[in-house]
Amino acid sequence: MVVGGGLIGLTTALVLRHHGVDVTLVEKRATTSPQPKARRFNMRSLEVFREIGLAATVHEAARDLAQHDHMATGRTLAEAEQLPLWRPPGSGASMEVSPELPCLVAQDVLEPVLRAAAEGAGVDVRFNTPLRSFTQDADGVVAELDGARLRAAYLVGADGAHSTVRTALGISRSGRGAIGEPNVNVYFRADLADVVRGREFNICQLDHPEAPGALVSVDGRTRWVFMAPGDEVDRDWSTLLRIALGVPAPDLEILSALAWQPEMRVADRYSQGRVHLAGDAAHVMPPFAASGANTGIVDAHNLGWKLAAVLSGAATPELLDSYDTERRPAGWFAADQSSRRSRDLAAAPDPTLAHPFVLAAGGFQYPAGAFVGGPAEGGEVEPVTEFAPAGRVGTRIPHRWLDADRTSSTVDIGGPGWALAVADDPRRWQDNGLPVHRLDVDFLRAGEGLLLRPDDVVAWRGTDPSAPAAVQEKLLHP
Repeated sequence: MVVGGGLIGLTTALVLRHHGVDVTLVEKRATTSPQPKARRFNMRSLEVFREIGLAATVHEAARDLAQHDHMATGRTLAEAEQLPLWRPPGSGASMEVSPELPCLVAQDVLEPVLRAAAEGAGVDVRFNTPLRSFTQDADGVVAELDGARLRAAYLVGADGAHSTVRTALGISRSGRGAIGEPNVNVYFRADLADVVRGREFNICQLDHPEAPGALVSVDGRTRWVFMAPGDEVDRDWSTLLRIALGVPAPDLEILSALAWQPEMRVADRYSQGRVHLAGDAAHVMPPFAASGANTGIVDAHNLGWKLAAVLSGAATPELLDSYDTERRPAGWFAADQSSRRSRDLAAAPDPTLAHPFVLAAGGFQYPAGAFVGGPAEGGEVEPVTEFAPAGRVGTRIPHRWLDADRTSSTVDIGGPGWALAVADDPRRWQDNGLPVHRLDVDFLRAGEGLLLRPDDVVAWRGTDPSAPAAVQEKLLHP
């Protein structure tokens, strides 16, 4: 059972269905979010959608903002100038780190797409269905809904920053708390296509003394969000917006004004018994590059295959302990990075921060978890301030194209099952009972093999062809 019908709840349900798990999703709201919310989905998130067959659908939903990757800054929108796109030093524009490009798509556009996909995949989707309470025992979870009782083997709380599931479990949160000053998001309509043509942007930082803030493209033409400093919601937004825009905007229409406070708060436990937290229920962070949403999508990817393995009998329940072991450090890392990056858009990059691709392409290395030979066991440590993936244990396998047409990637080898990638005669590795892929790639030395989990993470690396089966057995039955 998944509680929460937003972006992370729907993604969790889709990942579980991809692994053959029967899923019921409940959501207290009548429908998906009417607010744009998160909009930037990074390469790793698109790789998750790629695995479950939805990457092309997501890219199609993102078509309106396909050319809006730039940042911009100016006194008003009319005076703003695009900032150059950031490129990693020495990479050139052709550097590829993923089989998927990132994309910009408003959450109120994407969520209905995911809901339709979930329903099409066989998820029992129930909106207008609040969770009233739940209890758990050794055999499962009993959820009390309006007029109904539902029993499930496991429950995933993907019900947002104010999670009723987390609250019911009594799980506390740690972190920096409030970050910076409060803001008001003003969601409005105005046809500004002619104003921004040739200067398209994702976010435009405006510094007019009477109306400072940041303008966010929702569809690049008529839908926008203005992020204004302060917590005063009842203001003459029409007048202030026209000042910030620097144009008359005769068709301007205010849709909503919502106060919010950037925060960094990470749950002190992601799991308790048969209940697990994902997305904002587990971690809240400033909205830099939609870090919270992207981190939540990988939560779903990590938890999904583990729940499926336990439910199918392929693994013992102890495997699920690795969800907290792996994803809580990842959530803290993302929240910390997002908090530190939520500054002036035009400022020079801070060289002490993680390389952006470490965040965007799944470059975070799990310190410990469901793998053998990782950092906690003396294994090689993945760098953070540079992006240098090399197939280290506890990391996502580096992307390399496997065919001349550039349709198949090393990232496609794993999922929904386990697999082996070898720089060797595949016949030497066949006794492990796993699909074996012979690769000619720079990160594998002759005679080596990588054991890949269903979420593309390297679970073991070595030269002994008899080892992977024993390693897999150890991980599934810890």
